[in-house]
This record gives sequence, C-alpha cells and structure tokens, in this order.
Amino acid sequence: MCETATVFLTPCSFSETTGEGVTCLKMLGVNVENNFSIAQHVQRLVTVSAQMVYALHVLRTRGLDNDALQHIYRATVVARLKYAASAWRGLTKAPDRKRIDSVLDRARRNGYCPSDLSTFDELCNIADDELFARAMRLSNHVLHALIPPQSSASQRYNLRHHTHSLQRPSHTTRLSDSNFITRMLYKDKY
Repeated sequence: MCETATVFLTPCSFSETTGEGVTCLKMLGVNVENNFSIAQHVQRLVTVSAQMVYALHVLRTRGLDNDALQHIYRATVVARLKYAASAWRGLTKAPDRKRIDSVLDRARRNGYCPSDLSTFDELCNIADDELFARAMRLSNHVLHALIPPQSSASQRYNLRHHTHSLQRPSHTTRLSDSNFITRMLYKDKY
C-alpha cells in the first residue's frame, strides 16, 4: 500500500512528517496540508513576497526608477502569487485572502506596483475566466475532458443568460465546491 502511494505521489515531495504519516504535501510548489488547508502555502507566499520587496527596496536605493521596479514586482511577486492559483484558491479562507491582499496593498503604498493594480481575487478571476474559456473552446486542452456536457434544459427553455450552458454537478461537499471546474460552473449562478 505504501509503495503504491509513493508511486502515485512521485511528483510531490513530503515537507513535514510525523509518526502518524504525512501532514503536508508540496505538489508543484503548492503546500497542501492533510486537512486541505493551504495556510502554510499562503504564509510562504507572504514571506517570499516580503523578501522580494526588500530586494526591490535595495534596488531603489541603488537608483532603479519606479517603472522598472513595478515591472520587476509584477514579474516576480504578482506572478508568484498567481502561480497555480486556479487550483489552490478554492481552498483559501478569508484570512488567507486578506493576507495576500495585504501584500499587494503594502506594495501599492511603497510604489512597487501601480495604484490601479487589481486585488488578488480580481486578478485570479480574470485568469480563471481565461483558463475556463480556453478549456471549453479547445478540445485538446488538458482540462477539456473534465468539462461536463451541455445541459438539455438550456436547449428547451429560454432561461436567463449564463456564461455557459453546461450541466452543473451537485454540491456534495465543501471540498468538491473548491474544485476549479465546479467553481467555474457555479460562478454566475448567484
């Protein structure tokens, strides 16, 4: 049993273990705890972002202009915050999202990013919409096989406009509602 799990988890690395087993997995750079919390991942993002802001501060003292600092901030910190966010953002809680937004707010105050930079949720919503549209449109997209078929009800009734006419899975658990595909299918429902 353990050997099978090891083969299945080959792309993952174990970050913390106890006598009872694995408490946290690091999969493709995202830390997921055994209770599906990503608080540890958010903490690591905040820490690395603070380190990057310090590096930007050093660059500013050496004479780098604000435009270049903002480009570097977007290319390093914002890109790191958004990395695989479509997969892990559904597992965040309000305090996690607030900590990430505080990173962006602090950068705005210090001039490392433009004042009109969107919030973390807005940045992720834009990326999620683009990814979902691409997955629906391209039959060779890796997520296309996970997209449910067209709903037969949408073909018979003149319902209010939705972003899609796909069948919606039933809500079974909070964990299944955190799934990217489920979140996108129910995005416009309320």
